[in-house]
Amino acid sequence: MNIKLAVIKGDGIGPEIVTGALKVLDKIGEVYSHTFSYDFVDAGGISIDKYGIPLTDEALKTCLDSDSVLLGAVGGPKWDTLPGNIRPERALLALRKELGLFANIRPAKLYSEFKNASPLKKEITDKGIDMVIVRELTGGIYFGERGRRDGGPNGQVAYDTEMYSVMEVERIAHVAFKMAMNRSKKVANVDKANVLESSRLWREVIHRVAKEYPEVTVVDVLVDNMAMQLVKNPRQFDVIIANNMFGDIISDEAAQIVGSIGLMPSSSLGESGRGMYEPIHGSAPDIAGKDIANPIATILSLAMMLRDSFGLIKEAEAIEKAVDIVLKKGHRTRDILDNDTEPVGCKKMAELICNEIK
Repeated sequence: MNIKLAVIKGDGIGPEIVTGALKVLDKIGEVYSHTFSYDFVDAGGISIDKYGIPLTDEALKTCLDSDSVLLGAVGGPKWDTLPGNIRPERALLALRKELGLFANIRPAKLYSEFKNASPLKKEITDKGIDMVIVRELTGGIYFGERGRRDGGPNGQVAYDTEMYSVMEVERIAHVAFKMAMNRSKKVANVDKANVLESSRLWREVIHRVAKEYPEVTVVDVLVDNMAMQLVKNPRQFDVIIANNMFGDIISDEAAQIVGSIGLMPSSSLGESGRGMYEPIHGSAPDIAGKDIANPIATILSLAMMLRDSFGLIKEAEAIEKAVDIVLKKGHRTRDILDNDTEPVGCKKMAELICNEIK
């Protein structure tokens, strides 16, 4: 198979983790007789520095012409004082919108080797954690009307609008329910229907779509309660569906309870097979260039890409198995170090995983 990827290394540790991940993908190509070609694209802070905007039309076109997109990370304190419309993160929002990527899939699995890295009690982690968060990507408060206006004697007023259409909720609901049918047939719907009208519509549509999946059990969990339940008893959840903002927040919480945000991959999918694949962590500029970043989340994102966009199941499993073997052998980057052994660097971790793909 010949696969053409747009590759956005991005900012901070992005170039390091992506370089390591591509070595793993090249090894997959070698072992399984696939050809991967890469078009490297600037987006985020590096694009702002070069072109004055977070995403150029040319960069967007390259992504639109690709089979899928691999992304490292964007952003950092260097650009925090810029106006909102030209912040590095606007590149991600634009890519998701233009590529039609409305479903963000974030699996959260606790590896047995990292039970001690989780902040949860041993009696919880001993039973294991394995869930997936389905986050809506192109609607809600991140894309709603926003602005500032004169607030009279109270000073300036800023506002952001949470808005969802029936269609937007329906299509993300089908993604979650189809996923649940292949797992434990349980869906937890996260909203704030006791307060927000947008959440009331969201909940109504979720339950209407649920009737098309009679085998799936649906429970509604208010977002504040979900934040508590994830640290109290995460095993009660399997597939979790949430709007853009709520999904953003609770998936980061889920990353922490499974030991490290450096282990969590994600995919952003649309109606077609094309997707954008990225680790859920940020650019970590404080450790950039030191060869201590953890590339595993990016490497596991490649496994998701091979499976979800190209149907390459054996290849995806080969990457996941290689990661599992390396971790079972006790190799650790600094963020997941839990013993007295010497940590390995970003390059070395990618090399070790490559060596286990046979």
